[in-house]
Amino acid sequence: MLRRLLRIVLALVALGFLGYGIARNWTDTVAALSSLSPWAVAGAFLAVLVGQFCMLLAWRQVLAGLGSPLPVRVCGRIMFVGQLGKYIPGSVWAYAAMMDLGRDHGSPPRRTFACISLALVINLGVALSIAAATAYQAFAQAWYLLLLVPVIIVCLHPRVLTWGLNLALRIARREPLDTVLPGRSVLTAVAWTVLGWFVYGLHSTLLVGRWDLYLVCTGAYAFAWSTGLLAFFIPAGVGVREGAMVLVLGPIVGAGPALVAAIASRLAFTAADLAAAGIAVLLQRPSKTLTYESQNGSGSTALTPERNRSGSPGA
Repeated sequence: MLRRLLRIVLALVALGFLGYGIARNWTDTVAALSSLSPWAVAGAFLAVLVGQFCMLLAWRQVLAGLGSPLPVRVCGRIMFVGQLGKYIPGSVWAYAAMMDLGRDHGSPPRRTFACISLALVINLGVALSIAAATAYQAFAQAWYLLLLVPVIIVCLHPRVLTWGLNLALRIARREPLDTVLPGRSVLTAVAWTVLGWFVYGLHSTLLVGRWDLYLVCTGAYAFAWSTGLLAFFIPAGVGVREGAMVLVLGPIVGAGPALVAAIASRLAFTAADLAAAGIAVLLQRPSKTLTYESQNGSGSTALTPERNRSGSPGA
């Protein structure tokens, strides 16, 4: 009961900060949207939703590789509802929320923690690589970010990755992982992440209104997202991400249109975050979870039979 109450309070706090951020920039947001075609705004929103679904499939692949193969809708609830915590100041709320939701569906906290961390590393590596290849002018002023790419590639090797995650878990006084993430899971997650980023590129292209700049717009948002992520002390990278987008797109389309696209992009992602979380909650169905303690003391394993009316496994 206390955990459920705490979740509700944290959700309300996250929504409060999210609403405050929109209200504080309401004038700029309205001005930006009024200068865009409604079809461009709607298309950008749908592109973000599709991109988020690709990222969800990558996230699910990692979690399954670590030993918790859960249905897509369950992973959606864990990821989309939990990530609303990123709108609360501090970098731990999204982690805490997703770990708590994962535990409800049989994924031990250490495993969910490892999944979140790995998904972020994959996302950052792919985003920086795409940005370097398609928006190279941005790195004239932020070339040092490129140094992270080879480091991330090395860290994605399953053995290096497992060692690093176990070190983090040991520092956090958590039990180590009970399995090594297969290389095939990493490659599949990377493939879904790459697809997700190129779908995200559609949203920024629609907001700029220049299809000939699709690759540049894709790289611009990838660079902006990476910059916002590295500014982890700012909730959801607000302000930093927009500034990075203007930095890349401004010299090409002009500072005004670039700023409009950056503000509209923020609004599209905020709306998509809320929509994805709402859809995940609506798709939630009650399930019976059986938990038992493993004999070697490495943690609990959950059996979650999720069946539809015909008795076949859920998807």
